[in-house]
Amino acid sequence: MTSLNHLAQESSPYLQQHADNPVDWYPWGTAAFNRARQEKKPILLSIGYSACHWCHVMAHESFEDPETAALMNKHFINIKVDREERPDLDKIYQLAHTAITQRSGGWPLTMFLTPDQIPYFGGTYFPDKPRYGIPAFKDILVRVAEYPAENPAAISQQNQSLLDFFDNIEHQGEHDTVNVTSLFKYSVDSLKQGFDPAAGGFGAAPKFPQSSLLELALKLGWQNSDDSLHHIAQYSLQKMINSGLYDQLGGGFFRYSVDAEWMIPHFEKMLYDNGQLLHLMALAWRVQPNAQLERAIDETVQWLQRDMKSTDGSFYSALDADSENQEGKYYVWTPAEIESELEPQAYALIKGCYGLNRGANFEDQWHLHLCRHPSDLATELDLNGHAAGILFDQARRQLLSKRQQRISPRRDNKVLCSWNALTIKGLVTAGLLLDKPDYINIAELAFQDVQKKFRHNGRLNAVHCNGQSRFAAYLDDYAFLLEASLLLLEAKWSNELIEFAQELAAALLEYFYDYEQDIFYFTASDHEQLIHRPYSLMDESTPSGAAVASRSLLALGHLLANQDYIDAATSSIEKMIRLLSHSPLAHGNALLTISRMHYPDAQIILRGEKQFLNQWQQCARSVCSPWTSVYAIESNQTIPGALSEKTARDRCTAYICHAGTCKPAINHFEEFKIALQEISA
Repeated sequence: MTSLNHLAQESSPYLQQHADNPVDWYPWGTAAFNRARQEKKPILLSIGYSACHWCHVMAHESFEDPETAALMNKHFINIKVDREERPDLDKIYQLAHTAITQRSGGWPLTMFLTPDQIPYFGGTYFPDKPRYGIPAFKDILVRVAEYPAENPAAISQQNQSLLDFFDNIEHQGEHDTVNVTSLFKYSVDSLKQGFDPAAGGFGAAPKFPQSSLLELALKLGWQNSDDSLHHIAQYSLQKMINSGLYDQLGGGFFRYSVDAEWMIPHFEKMLYDNGQLLHLMALAWRVQPNAQLERAIDETVQWLQRDMKSTDGSFYSALDADSENQEGKYYVWTPAEIESELEPQAYALIKGCYGLNRGANFEDQWHLHLCRHPSDLATELDLNGHAAGILFDQARRQLLSKRQQRISPRRDNKVLCSWNALTIKGLVTAGLLLDKPDYINIAELAFQDVQKKFRHNGRLNAVHCNGQSRFAAYLDDYAFLLEASLLLLEAKWSNELIEFAQELAAALLEYFYDYEQDIFYFTASDHEQLIHRPYSLMDESTPSGAAVASRSLLALGHLLANQDYIDAATSSIEKMIRLLSHSPLAHGNALLTISRMHYPDAQIILRGEKQFLNQWQQCARSVCSPWTSVYAIESNQTIPGALSEKTARDRCTAYICHAGTCKPAINHFEEFKIALQEISA
């Protein structure tokens, strides 16, 4: 019988995967640190997540190998961390890895620490045998274990240098004055220069969707009437939706592409990517409606419902890249498999559309990507364009049904507060802009479940798994949930929801905001004491929580006329401006936030009878920027604070504020339409 290590009682699916390793793993905590101090051993910290392909590779090669495990157990106290449960630790040690090695990090992250948690060496994936120019992991273990005892002075000096680096990082690159117009001109130039005109997106392989940069291109394109910026976003989405980054049968996007053309992805599917891309696609559809975007939005929502939704309404976190120990096996095909499932005409159509008559693109198999549209093949198959489209969709449904009979990738059943908030935001944006009430209903159910699972005594938890809510929430949890709350208020006003938004705002200011530094820290002021308190404006796989907190507080402050919210948001945004004079493409959400303050979209509050509210709200959404806030509040509802002064003076009354000024109340629909045209000009 296999013995279990100290991870056996952990709820994380990722940690449970390692509970029967011969490595004597500990979770992060005092038991491991006490033992490290008592035995005077360094700590081996391994950070990963359940859907990570290379995490699985290193686990199979090293952590399941008795000989390697014996070396680890002899020389180190070994700690395994799920980065989705502890993003604070991941941020700290990824930053430390970059400082020590002068290389970017990733997962699995492998760091070697002194017993007081300060890293002295690190890397990412280490192979079991020398390859890729990297030494074998077993060789690394012996050399790294001996180094602290043999070089105490060097370790002490490096540790102090690292702590000094952490202390100063909040102010790196800060300038006294920055011209905002110049900052955005530089950002526009950077977007255009970084854009891949052939394949869309930015940069070379590996290639990530970078939703915040594409939204920034849409926003600045709308703001400046610059069609070339709109093209960056629209063309990139078109290429991604047609590509292997998008699941052509089941909907939803994979995490990233290993090539610059979006052909072959790393096959994990992450909730946070799809929430952000849902929001982006809805904005892009509003800027330029088209059937391709609408289909991808609907298929992504269907995927969320089918594969990611919990029985309570919230969403699970990820699908693994591997099934049956092979990356991508669930998703790839041979032409013979597809031909056996379809009628000849349908197979001919699928073969031409998905390039089955071309060479294999993934380990002698075919990962589907759209290289020709059904209408392009209609004449060859003696069909009209409409009939070809119907046949194409029928064949895709048949193939999806067949694929669902395979052994599916493992799902990580953690429910994460912040990632659910991003997904709720995407669903509500799509529901509002495409007029899809069903999407909003899905979002409301998820939001209610998030509140039930994570809200406790005015504070939030970050993770729910196997019936347990754990870990004090981080900045992202509060900030993303506040932004989702504001969008839900646009979909359906609720006094309970505006009170909850104020509760989140109060927690952000009390526990995360530093009034002296004008920054939002990633961890709360009463969080576990670590070697560094993270702060970052840089977008990672998820948006910068500091940027989202600032713009959400600004929006809530203007909605409620709460000067405390406005002042904190304004001060933090002014600090952002001083920090963003370089590398704007790493700070898409911060730039979106700065844009909200310096080039604000309108805020429209409607009061009146329900049927008129719906008409006026739909009119506003069809005319105004997709970033315009439109709140519709029935006249018989009692509303808090300064909002109560905005009363219905007729069947419907509009209160429009834009660019720092508020128009007189508008009571007539024709006058309202004229005002909308003025603020949209």
